[in-house]
Amino acid sequence: MQKLTRADLYSLEHYAELRPGFRSRVMAHKKNRQLAIGPHVTLYFEDRLTIHYQIQEMLRAERIFEADGIEAELEAYNPLIPDGGNWKATMMIEYADIAERQQALGRMMGIEDRVWIGVNGFERVFAIADEDLERETRSKTSAVHFLRFELTPGMAVAVKSGAEITAGIDHQAYIHEVDSMPDPVRVSLAADLD
Repeated sequence: MQKLTRADLYSLEHYAELRPGFRSRVMAHKKNRQLAIGPHVTLYFEDRLTIHYQIQEMLRAERIFEADGIEAELEAYNPLIPDGGNWKATMMIEYADIAERQQALGRMMGIEDRVWIGVNGFERVFAIADEDLERETRSKTSAVHFLRFELTPGMAVAVKSGAEITAGIDHQAYIHEVDSMPDPVRVSLAADLD
């Protein structure tokens, strides 16, 4: 997938006009790019459109319009766009109760390295996590991690041909598996592959 450039982005004024329709389109798109693994972890698979939206929202929220600031946002977010041989996801650990979340994050240290994707007929692929910076402290993991799943060319061909995809987490404090990725998500992720 092609990375975003300044030429792909809308000015703040133009984005203000386009935002309602653009946001609706992105929210509909995102519905087929998320996967719950158990009751408290969701993977939100990123692509060029989701990252375009994220950058536009950051520019809007921070009122960034100068070239250096825009380039900094592109530099921060472009690495989250898959490159045709992988999937990239934001992993969210979600608990409604703050105290329960803090306790769970303390038990889940290292969980980001135990997330896997399986393509029928191939070995599991474990995530490469948090390449941008360390997100774990001495006492707990973060509630947000950025993951990359590198697929072999054979796996990509199998996915594009309709192979079943499984996913899971095998961390001692959180063991859950998705036996079969829902078809709309599988189809959406297949489109990310060359």
